Amino acid sequence: MASKVTTKSRGDEAEGRALAYLQAQGLELVERNYRVARGPSARGAEVDLIMRDRDSTLVFVEVRQRSSADHGGAAASIGRGKQQRCIHGARHYLMQLNPWPPCRFDVVVIDGDALEWIVAAFDTSA
Repeated sequence: MASKVTTKSRGDEAEGRALAYLQAQGLELVERNYRVARGPSARGAEVDLIMRDRDSTLVFVEVRQRSSADHGGAAASIGRGKQQRCIHGARHYLMQLNPWPPCRFDVVVIDGDALEWIVAAFDTSA
């Protein structure tokens, strides 16, 4: 019997693809699916991937996937609320570190088969 394709399984697959791509670009995985129970919304907060770049910058990565680029594609789905949840998750993660390393927020968007890495896609003023 074939396994059911769920939103979670598609998301996990997209995150795996993004992770492999970023590692091929020289980034190192620090943590995957970092979750905070309470956040700026009832959903809490989650950071899909936390990576370390070659220059030691800590990179908080949001991964978004859509079946096509119609209606703005995956990039258009990263609104202010999603950015705020990612920022909240990053701040929570950083509370464990002293001193704070340089940080940035990247996005990996996957529209169909196309993958795009957007470096410094947003900042904490979002």
